[in-house]
Amino acid sequence: ASPSKIVIVGVPFVTSLALTISETLRYRGKIGQWSWVLHRITGLGTLFFLFLHVIDTSWAALYPPSLYNRAISQYQSPLFTFGEFVLVACVVYHAINGFRIVLFDWRPQWWKFQARAANIVLGVTLVLLIPTFGLMFAETIRHYTGLATFNFDTFKLPEIIADNSRFALGIIALLAFGIIASAIYSVIAPGANAPRKALKRSRFDTFMWMYMRASGVLILPLVFGHLAMMHVIQGVFNISVHNYIPIGTTMINQSGTAVEFVALRWNTMFAGVFVWRVYDILLLILTIIHGFYGMHYALNDYIHNALVNRGAQIAIFATVIGLLFVGGIAILSGVPAETVKMLQQQTAQAAAQVAVK
Repeated sequence: ASPSKIVIVGVPFVTSLALTISETLRYRGKIGQWSWVLHRITGLGTLFFLFLHVIDTSWAALYPPSLYNRAISQYQSPLFTFGEFVLVACVVYHAINGFRIVLFDWRPQWWKFQARAANIVLGVTLVLLIPTFGLMFAETIRHYTGLATFNFDTFKLPEIIADNSRFALGIIALLAFGIIASAIYSVIAPGANAPRKALKRSRFDTFMWMYMRASGVLILPLVFGHLAMMHVIQGVFNISVHNYIPIGTTMINQSGTAVEFVALRWNTMFAGVFVWRVYDILLLILTIIHGFYGMHYALNDYIHNALVNRGAQIAIFATVIGLLFVGGIAILSGVPAETVKMLQQQTAQAAAQVAVK
């Protein structure tokens, strides 16, 4: 029997997830099945980083600069360096495979070539990743061999655990909020949790289906451009380098801090337009809606309890609104000039103290 015939309303999440894994293993050798699994895993992995990245980047503009500088210092630790390689692999595969899906949905008659196309996607992914990883690895070696010391403190594990546990608690709180709101709705609307027959696709569903395809194409140049600038050409390690000119700008990072790096990018103008603010706003809107609606699809596959599913969807909606609001406000407001000036003064004072010694 196919998974669609086995999975029924009310099957617990764990059972559905186990079914997906067992069916994937049972159909071993079928590239289309593995392609679907990889697309989902890489999408969720990318979404998790996006969630963290939007929040911590907003700290550069909306919170004391020490928070964002601390976050970037953690991104420059060995654990996050390994994660950066995984992230780039996830993004590249998900983007290329997503483009394959868009093409096949545009030309349904091509679906008979899906096995060949899936192999091509893997090939293109490897072709892109090999030189990319080579450049990233060279920069990684340069950074870590240039450190004065390399020991347990370099990994910054206590900091990473302490800071990211707050993100974990935030996610749990969002889920709890969604479940509570869903339970309240169940009381207000009796029968809301009763099993329902499959409904005809609504206009909104059709619109979002089209949005996922269109945004998947529009995201490609934005995401690959961001990866090239921030992870290959510029590199994460150069974000906090003193007197370094961030890519896409013409001013030097006088304080050598991550906050000034963000300020220089967002304050760069071309033809009277804050080009990187526009770039980041487009990237924010397209990726957040695309990513979390993809999670909406995934949850529908695994959570069949009406109350829990509705609660998870409420949590997704709240997260999307929150990330768009916080990220948008941060980009539009920018880093305060007073903050940048303060960081430059602190750097100059520290340099003067070293010179005296």
